[in-house]
This record gives sequence, C-alpha cells and structure tokens, in this order.
Amino acid sequence: MVRLSKRMADLGLASRREADDWIGRGWVQVDGAVATLGSKVAADLPAARIQVTGAARREQAAQVTILLHKPLGYVSAQAEDGHTPAITLIRAENRWAQCTAPLRFTPAQLRQLAVAGRLDSDSTGLLVFTQDGRIARQLIGEDSTVEKEYLVRVCLAAAPPRQAAAQDVQAALPADRLALLRHGLWLDGQPLKPAQVEWVNPQQLRFVLREGKKRQIRRMCELVGLRVTALKRVRIGQVRLGALPPGTWRYLRDDERF
Repeated sequence: MVRLSKRMADLGLASRREADDWIGRGWVQVDGAVATLGSKVAADLPAARIQVTGAARREQAAQVTILLHKPLGYVSAQAEDGHTPAITLIRAENRWAQCTAPLRFTPAQLRQLAVAGRLDSDSTGLLVFTQDGRIARQLIGEDSTVEKEYLVRVCLAAAPPRQAAAQDVQAALPADRLALLRHGLWLDGQPLKPAQVEWVNPQQLRFVLREGKKRQIRRMCELVGLRVTALKRVRIGQVRLGALPPGTWRYLRDDERF
C-alpha cells in the first residue's frame, strides 16, 4: 500500500503536493468514494479507478511552463556570489516577439514558478521554469531519463589562454580519453551513466546526458585533461532552444512535450 498522492504522481496525474492539495479539497475520488488526506491505496491501482473533478483539471490547465534563454552571469535559482537569479528576466518586456502561445503574462504566473534543472552562471542556454509538478518531476526527478543536449567549447587544460583559441583539440585529444567521456568516469564516488559525446568541430563537443550532477560536464572534461571555455544547453528532451534570443523567454506550447 502507498499514499494515494504518491500513486497519483507515479501515474502522472499530478505532483504529490498537487495531489495532496486536491485530496484535501475533496477533489479526488477512488472507486466513487471521496478520498481523505493520507489515505492509502494498492501500489498498482490503475488510473481508471481514480477520478478528479473538473475544478482540479481546470486549475492544472492554468499552470504555465516557461522556456528562458539564460545568458551569462545569471544563476538558476537563489541569488549567490553577487549573481542575479534568472527568474528576474521573466518580465513582460522580455517575452520573445515570436512566442505564439495564446497567453497574457501576469505577475501571478511567477508564484510557485520553480526552475527545473540548473545552469551555472558561466553557462548559457535553455532553462525551464514551471508551475507544473509533473513536468518538474519528469525533468529532475530521481528516475528522470530525459536527455539534455549541450554544445561545449573546450581547450587542452595545460594550454595557455592565449593559445587556446588556435588549438586543434580534436586532433590532440587521444581517442581513449574521448571514450572515457562517453563511459567510464566517476564523480562523487559514483559511476556516471553512459553519455553521447562527439566532435562538432576541432574545438567543440556535443554532449547528450541523462543525468545532471553539479557542474558535471566541466568536471568530466577536467578528468580527461580538457578545460571548458563555453557551455550552452540547446535541448531538453524534445524541446529545443532554437532561435530564442539570449535574455528572452517564451511559453511552452500545447503541442510540445519534453
């Protein structure tokens, strides 16, 4: 037996917090009976035996998910070391002119808007903010397998900064070290999951990861003798950064899925 809210989260009906809120409001029934907060159900209870009210569905449908192109110098979440949180860029005037979602921005959308996956202050690219706990769990939950794709400019760690721009790093890096980036490295006492790593040009690598340890790509590169000089996230799952300009944002469209 498991808590009903956990079973609802496992089925993708709601986040656990959202499910508990619905249950507390009397918006959830199991086999036609109104559920009570903290009630337990079979761990394999099918979704067909759980009913939620129209009010719950409408509230869930009103939740927004925002895609931001984070520029350099901003942190993902709380302010730190003098850097400004990226959420401060989510203002009406920074909405991408080509955003086609039929939504009007209001400050209320910033309430309970949580970042789903971090980017360091010295990294750029796609950053997701969402009010939908289901999406947050999909992207950063312990069992998440959603791919994240990055373009990473590198130089040899031992190279002087003045020479880094002229290096043919692809030719200089031994094949066995590139193989280690793909599989075989450890961080924080744990083996890393296999990654897709390939050269885009002599100074840039493409990484596709299914996990997100702190500063993972930079630390991976350090372990094989590389130094990251620029890092940009260009895709999360099936959603791409595309032509979204730095410092601007747009809504996730109804036809988009991670």
